[in-house]
Amino acid sequence: MRLMQNTRPDTRETYRERLAPGLWLLVTIALAGPMVSLVLTPLDPSLALVVGGAVSLVLVILSVALSPTIRVADGVLHAGRAHIDARWLGDPEYFSGEDARARRTHAIDKDGWNLLRGGIDGVVVVPITDPDDPVTSWTISSRTPDRLAAAIRTARDEHR
Repeated sequence: MRLMQNTRPDTRETYRERLAPGLWLLVTIALAGPMVSLVLTPLDPSLALVVGGAVSLVLVILSVALSPTIRVADGVLHAGRAHIDARWLGDPEYFSGEDARARRTHAIDKDGWNLLRGGIDGVVVVPITDPDDPVTSWTISSRTPDRLAAAIRTARDEHR
């Protein structure tokens, strides 16, 4: 018999994604360390090397750890610090490529709430059906927009 901490299926996360920076942005962030080393080299080359490495490591760790997450759990969509009950969500649409670029730029909903990250191609647009909510939709970046849209649909259908 296998024991699990959380056996109620309605409280487990059905989707989770961290919108961490891509590899090239992490490399760019890490380049701050060698710059710090160059500044400190006249004082002490050994100290400069250690401090530069520490700066690179700390900046990369912070950029990943402080990245927003997207979760669908217990009938609630969480995107960064925002959250909304799934019963107020319409049918999500997902986009990639040129369509996603349009949804992030000129075709974006002007009355919508956005969680967009550079370097992440996919976008999910979720209409908000709450008549009292001034926000008409959520536009969310996602590396797997099809899976996020499916998780939102499942949560919405289960909690209506």
